[in-house]
Amino acid sequence: MIQIEKINKHYGELHVLRDIDMTVNKGEVVVLIGASGSGKSTLIRCINALEQFESGRILVDGIELLPNGQTGRDVKGTIREVRRDAGMVFQQFNLFPHMSCIDNITIGPIKVLKQSRADATELAMKLLKRVGIEDQAQKYPSQLSGGQQQRLAIARSLAMSPNLMLFDEPTSALDPEMVGEVLDVMRELAASGMTMIIVTHEMGFAQEVADRVLYMDKGAIVEEGGAKEVFGNPQNERTKSFLARVLHH
Repeated sequence: MIQIEKINKHYGELHVLRDIDMTVNKGEVVVLIGASGSGKSTLIRCINALEQFESGRILVDGIELLPNGQTGRDVKGTIREVRRDAGMVFQQFNLFPHMSCIDNITIGPIKVLKQSRADATELAMKLLKRVGIEDQAQKYPSQLSGGQQQRLAIARSLAMSPNLMLFDEPTSALDPEMVGEVLDVMRELAASGMTMIIVTHEMGFAQEVADRVLYMDKGAIVEEGGAKEVFGNPQNERTKSFLARVLHH
């Protein structure tokens, strides 16, 4: 589903991604962990073509992304294809504040996928039910709790029928009591076979849902393996000290 080969990215002098190699198979749940500033969010933004990189290449479901925003096929809208294929859920919910919940979900399928309003509305109601907020359909985002807003953001991404879901610290802006309800939706998605890449600080959740865990430090992937191996028996000293800090504080 995703193949990343030797990508590098700088912000000025700062080398934020260093020779990243990574493969994600269809149906796999891959969790990226590491301290803030280690390059995790930048990496998934590169996969979704929200950030450009300077060298290397990324294949997303057969579409090739090359350095500096180039694409491997001379097709107008290739980046749009990648973004349509890969749903992205951000820390901040990025909802349209002037639209009701149901309109937040139907706008993409109607405008981009050319669905009829009736079909898009039917799908939106199914998705609102799936994420547990069907009773909020006519409300506006500002009338929802943070957890409800994030569940709406997930439903909006799913409406585009993505083959891949990218989560960039989806619970970090939430009050603690709302984290669980968002993680429950993500658990259900993982169980349904959705390919997922998740950046998270929720270590218990990572251990539970990840097929593979990648630990990043200073822009590099330092260690990767199954959740049991990485959490239970980390091999790298940097991984050990990071996990000792986050698991026991």
